[in-house]
Amino acid sequence: MHKVLTNIEVAELLRSVAAAYQLKDEAKNRFRIIAYERAADAVEHATSELKDLWDEDKLDEVPGIGESIAGHLGELFKTGSSSHFNEVMRGLPPQMFELMVIPGIGAKTAFKLSNQFKSLIKQNTAIQDLEKIARAGKIAKLEGFGEESEKDIIRSISEVKGRSKRLLLPYAAETAGEIIDWLKKNKNVAQAEPLGSLRRKAATVGDIDIAVATDKVKEVIEHFVKYPHAKRVLEKGGVTASLVLPSDVQVDLMVQSPESFGSLLQHFTGSKHHNITLREYSRSLSSSLSLSEYGIKKVGTAKIMKFKTEEEFYNYLKLDWIPPELREDTGEIKSALNHKLPELIEPKDIKADLQIHSSFDIETSHDLGASSLQEIVENANRLGYEYLAFTEHNPSHSRHSKDQIINILRRKKVAVDKINNSLSSNVSVKVSGSVKRVFNSLEIDILPDGKLPVPAEGLETLDFALVSVHSSFRLSKAKMTTRVISALSQPKVRIFAHPSARLLGKREGIDLDWEKVFEFCAKNDKWVEINADPMRLDLPDNLVKMAISMGVKLSMGTDAHHFEHMQNMPYAVYVARRGWAEKKDIVNTRSLLEFEKLLSD
Repeated sequence: MHKVLTNIEVAELLRSVAAAYQLKDEAKNRFRIIAYERAADAVEHATSELKDLWDEDKLDEVPGIGESIAGHLGELFKTGSSSHFNEVMRGLPPQMFELMVIPGIGAKTAFKLSNQFKSLIKQNTAIQDLEKIARAGKIAKLEGFGEESEKDIIRSISEVKGRSKRLLLPYAAETAGEIIDWLKKNKNVAQAEPLGSLRRKAATVGDIDIAVATDKVKEVIEHFVKYPHAKRVLEKGGVTASLVLPSDVQVDLMVQSPESFGSLLQHFTGSKHHNITLREYSRSLSSSLSLSEYGIKKVGTAKIMKFKTEEEFYNYLKLDWIPPELREDTGEIKSALNHKLPELIEPKDIKADLQIHSSFDIETSHDLGASSLQEIVENANRLGYEYLAFTEHNPSHSRHSKDQIINILRRKKVAVDKINNSLSSNVSVKVSGSVKRVFNSLEIDILPDGKLPVPAEGLETLDFALVSVHSSFRLSKAKMTTRVISALSQPKVRIFAHPSARLLGKREGIDLDWEKVFEFCAKNDKWVEINADPMRLDLPDNLVKMAISMGVKLSMGTDAHHFEHMQNMPYAVYVARRGWAEKKDIVNTRSLLEFEKLLSD
């Protein structure tokens, strides 16, 4: 029986095929390369295992996977191999594809290194072999590299080796949701909830923990271990059980009576430090109090006070209920005692998506979106938004003259104006929640020197612009900070998009003087984005809290490259909640009129 690839492994394979096309004839294969890279992103962001979707004949429902690639993947899942993928990659050194997981090493660099050191870099140990070569100083001597490149490679390999195998939040949430749905099919399950970092909505999650309230423990555990998608059962005990999914994700179940379920939820939701501080606080109330997953009792007595809900548990300790996202020991217990917890933003508060990439051909060097302007507007209507922004990547400045860039942006403005004209003449826009305006925007690269690759006349076609770092990630803190502030100083620029430039599990964020950047943004009314892309969730929650404390306004965007990706907005909201954000802190909670006023201020 052949090995079933996980989503991460499938995504890496698709990127390898794209790299092979790039090396063999980049110009001729441009659209194939884009298709495979888009498919790889789609697989990486999928919230269900691709093999399961194929089993259910739902592979074509994954945005970004076309009919042709779906067919090749079907062959892969059926036989363990794809003749097409094998043919495309034939003749290329297999170890080069292993090197491509190292940040900063693309197809051409991986190919060059594999060929240059073909006797030293072996398949299955390519990364370790390259590290030895780099530490021996052999890469610096190659033409086109040098000592700085060698140091960057060593640092990037260290990052790869240090990565923990954690799940992206959307994948963990979807997986837990499917198991909870299975559990609830058993009539004895009174309540089922996720626990730990998943319930706190952390950006990444380790194992999945689930709690169930029931008076029929044995029956519920028997039902759990029969989960149809389980690979194997690890353990089945009196009140706990564990199983492993085909993706090697472990799922642990804890069962408790309904009378004590609130205590169980509280005990296994908060971070270690939250629970330590809570125990210290409880001892300040009474040195004899002992907290556990079963309830609260006084030391030396057998009686334990049980709590059906977390609210009852926290209230007994004279605290307001603390939302799970805040239970990280960042001052939430003191705030709960003083009735000063923030009124956290909720998904229903969002009135717009301020980063979306359509399929309008803006001739960018980055990836285009897969959905038309109209498809995106229709989906925004379904989501109940009042407005949205089209923010395609800027036209490629290396392939276009100044006048060509201006003409492309003028064409896009005409297309956006056409949509706005149709909205203003449509009686349906009077219905509450329907889209009333679309903004003409652009996500613009911040060049290493802080300049923008769009001429001033092109910027004038926009309602506002986003700027972001897509290259030269290794600049010093001082240079990177100067670079970002220089770009934000342009009057048409309003939003600093995916500010840390991190890719979860792939790339660390850039080194910035955040205090200096936030000071500039607060003083000059620039907004900092919380990006909902599952691999970004950026601005990170700790920096959200810092930004808010310094008076910075935040925006939210899904970075959608297909209209279905607009469904990811709640994940930006979760990040905001973990950063103690309220509705007033986020600009796209404003009505259209209020937002237009913000833009004009």
